[in-house]
Amino acid sequence: MPRLNKHIASSGLCSRRKADELILEGKVCVNGSPVKELGFHVREKDKVTVEGKIIRPKKLEYYRFYKPAGYITTLDDENGRKTIYDIIPPELKHLKPVGRLDKDSTGLLILTNDGDLINEMTHPSVKVPKIYLVTINGRLTQSQAEEMYKGIEIETDSGEKKIAYAETMPLELANKSSLIQVTLYQGINRQIRKMFAKLGFEVKVLKRVQHATITLEGLKKGQTKIVKPKQIKELKGYLEKIKRNNA
Repeated sequence: MPRLNKHIASSGLCSRRKADELILEGKVCVNGSPVKELGFHVREKDKVTVEGKIIRPKKLEYYRFYKPAGYITTLDDENGRKTIYDIIPPELKHLKPVGRLDKDSTGLLILTNDGDLINEMTHPSVKVPKIYLVTINGRLTQSQAEEMYKGIEIETDSGEKKIAYAETMPLELANKSSLIQVTLYQGINRQIRKMFAKLGFEVKVLKRVQHATITLEGLKKGQTKIVKPKQIKELKGYLEKIKRNNA
């Protein structure tokens, strides 16, 4: 049984924090009676109202999307650039992406209306892995790979200095071009490109192939596919495991 604040938030009315405020203010009723207990659990048959309005949880939707290059991950762009919402199906345009990919990057984006899942998968404290295939214009050495693992200082878009970390696994090494598998646990904008630039490399191709347990497998560029309930169950179980290990 979900907690009352989660039940309210899942309707799309407000966040869990705002729901807590409404509960404490006595504006929430369950089966006609005011409830001010924050830990109250709602049964499936319970009727929940907020200021007299019936609250019904919305149906949660989860899709995989293979983002092609040339599109930014946002709903609107003040500069008129193309966005992912120009190419995803009209019936999915109410969904939000879990994280972002920059304009020149391709690969996996998870689209959903599950705000709790978005928060868990993007919150810095959870450290959810994201896996990329990256082609650079040169040969990455072992010492450079170790430097990326230990941390490289990069500048964020706001001008702030941050230490960025990445795990790397060379797949193909050559003097002119190398294919590297890169795993991130952070969410700094253009992090991979900035880290390789610090080492003197240019990223030629960057594709996200996995986010937590969800993969790009079976998708073509520009295509969307529903994430099956079994996969969502596995994903949420994986996230719970990560949180327990981080506790």
